Amino acid sequence: MNGLVGEKLSIITPKAQTTRHRILGIVNDEDFQIVFSDTPGIVKPHYKLHESMMTEVKNAMVDADILLYVIEFGENEVNEIVSGFIKESYIPVILVINKIDKGLQKDVAEAVETWKSIVPRAEIIPASALHNFNVDFVLKKIIELLPEHPAYYPKDELTDRSERFFVSEMIREKILQYYKKEIPYAVEVIVDSFKEEETIVRISAFIYVARESQRIILIGKGGNAIKWVGTYARKDMEAFLQKKVFLELSVKVDKDWRNNENALKRFGYQF
Repeated sequence: MNGLVGEKLSIITPKAQTTRHRILGIVNDEDFQIVFSDTPGIVKPHYKLHESMMTEVKNAMVDADILLYVIEFGENEVNEIVSGFIKESYIPVILVINKIDKGLQKDVAEAVETWKSIVPRAEIIPASALHNFNVDFVLKKIIELLPEHPAYYPKDELTDRSERFFVSEMIREKILQYYKKEIPYAVEVIVDSFKEEETIVRISAFIYVARESQRIILIGKGGNAIKWVGTYARKDMEAFLQKKVFLELSVKVDKDWRNNENALKRFGYQF
């Protein structure tokens, strides 16, 4: 979606389950408006958090005029939730094989043929978001398939999310990049204060974890780990907000927040 919209709206890491919320990316032109709905990845729920994520996925598919299903080169089976939706719905399906730069040309051609047999009614497009290969073609195909309808949003809007939301996601992205094992998945970030002044934005955020041991790891010896997160998140914020940023991070324990509906609602998840 970042490639199609032309802005970094969704955080990017090699880890699974990076996206937790449904994020809209809006592309405007004189003749069209496209509203992309980037959803969490499909997971088997182990926590109420996962249940909320899957609700977001299902709602997005029901609302869609086109299903853009992105898989990675090397995958060879469709998720059962998506497969069931494709069979039951009549909306157009575009299946994008991403990261084809990792394969040889003949292997990519074989993958295209394989996916044609798996999802016969889908338009199969090999692409590489990293190298911007075929991204424009995907956009062109979407424009061809979209139904005519008045614009849903003002033409100067890029997303439905606030600056505070993207700031919290930048912090979470750095945690996903820096820490291993269960730490990134036990973390939620809330921006407590966002004060914009003429030359600087002062931001205070809480990082929540599920256990005290995770809090200790997150902070690190002498606070070095959390300083790294703050330093690199702040650089991204300054590029995004186009202002200097003063960032203050605090770590709190909210036991078993991933299974607590009240905590999840406070963190912006819906059921």
